[in-house]
Amino acid sequence: MSLIKWNPELRFPSVFNWMDDFFSDKTDEFWSNNANMPAVNVTENKKAFKVDVAAPGYKKDDFKIEVKDGYLNISANMKEEKEDKDDEFTRREWKYASFNRYFTLPENINSDDIGAKYEDGVLKITIPKVVKPELEKSAKTVAVK
Repeated sequence: MSLIKWNPELRFPSVFNWMDDFFSDKTDEFWSNNANMPAVNVTENKKAFKVDVAAPGYKKDDFKIEVKDGYLNISANMKEEKEDKDDEFTRREWKYASFNRYFTLPENINSDDIGAKYEDGVLKITIPKVVKPELEKSAKTVAVK
């Protein structure tokens, strides 16, 4: 005969334990990591892909855009400090924000001509497509020799 430690919670699981498991730290990590992630819209037309990143409060010098190994990496770091002094009080405020987004690029793009513009809180990136010559639409007969 062996001794087994009895745990009443295992025999009768608590609703609170179930809730803790359901809303675990992994879920909290997911939401907290995406709190500073800006919204992104990607559109495509015949000539280019357009990526619009909603990033208000940044300056154009805060952004870094890289194309490497088939990925588009958009990152930004912002640091803002304000200080108000008076005879009776001092107020300091700090604001730090950053994000990093990766996008897989298709093969039919021209990475040398990627352009970016930041205005009204939106970073607009244009990724031109490689222009392929149209296939000949006229019929051609090949003689067999």
